Amino acid sequence: MTKEEVLKRLKEGNIRYLSSNANDGDVSETVRIDTAENGQHPYAVVVTCSDSRVVPEDIFMTGIGELFTIRVAGNVLTDTQLGSIEYACGHLHSPVVVVLGHTNCGAVGAALEGDGEKHVKAITDYIHIAIGNEKDYEKACCLNVEYGVKAAKEALGSGSDAPLIVGAMYDIRTGEVKWL
Repeated sequence: MTKEEVLKRLKEGNIRYLSSNANDGDVSETVRIDTAENGQHPYAVVVTCSDSRVVPEDIFMTGIGELFTIRVAGNVLTDTQLGSIEYACGHLHSPVVVVLGHTNCGAVGAALEGDGEKHVKAITDYIHIAIGNEKDYEKACCLNVEYGVKAAKEALGSGSDAPLIVGAMYDIRTGEVKWL
């Protein structure tokens, strides 16, 4: 699939999700055996928050082997996440990367409230850089995504061979993905 076809497929999957009660992605024995024997070929990488309300495979109505999902609180992009993206794009040939933030993100909220404690501080430190002096919760969530997109573009480069890297916000109440 081309980058544009992948983005269209993700958008169409989210539209189906908005009116569905179950995921129509293929999780059959056939696809499990195929991916076990022939490897994975995900058409998109989704970097998103660990929040249990944000499940990319459902949000985009996908099945086994379709998405390479990287989940970390606050959808922060440190070297390990960037390495995972490089692997998916370079070795698995995923042409699209989506940095998917969400409304009511607890990690962004923690950053807005202070520095965090112990290991959480590593996450809030990143988010502080991303949001600067922003105090509005929803704007801060969007700035955090935009910062992640910028970091991914810097790490993966540009040009016709580079993956398409886009940001999006998932509304946990409505289920809608808004593309930034």
